[in-house]
Amino acid sequence: MSEEGDLMATKLRAVTEADLPALQQLSRTTFSDTFGAVNTAADLADYLEWAYNLPQLARELAEPTSTFTFIYQDEQLAGYLKLNWGATQSEAQGADSLEIQRIYVLPAFKRQGLGRQLFQLARQTAEQLGKTAIWLGVWEHNDSARAFYRQMGFVVVGEHVFQLGHSTQRDLILRKTLV
Repeated sequence: MSEEGDLMATKLRAVTEADLPALQQLSRTTFSDTFGAVNTAADLADYLEWAYNLPQLARELAEPTSTFTFIYQDEQLAGYLKLNWGATQSEAQGADSLEIQRIYVLPAFKRQGLGRQLFQLARQTAEQLGKTAIWLGVWEHNDSARAFYRQMGFVVVGEHVFQLGHSTQRDLILRKTLV
């Protein structure tokens, strides 16, 4: 609730090419907040430069089988969602699947239901595309994210390697079948 007693207003908006600098900053900030304390500064810097440089983000945004969506809380940029399907998925999970590749919320906006709203958007998108499952990779030691995905009905179906700089890490592959 805001000070006036009204519900805080949230808004979803598709990311455009003009938003790339804001997307880059948000991506780097949220990733660093989530993983910075448990990785070396060098590995984190290498990953941020590789994954979130402007040409890379522009290529990802231009993919017809990917979407980026910003979420705002009271007109403030609070987080984002990146979805992939078809050949754009980061790993072959089948034509029936939609991937949540990135779902991040800034620390000041966590525990306000924004992650759930982004998940609901992913679910709606999957249904509109005729997909029967949603999947994602989550770091095995990201306990809060794993708990969130469990609450959303995801189950572990596998694992894959996630390379963060020179650090090889294990991600769990989680999947939710849509009914």
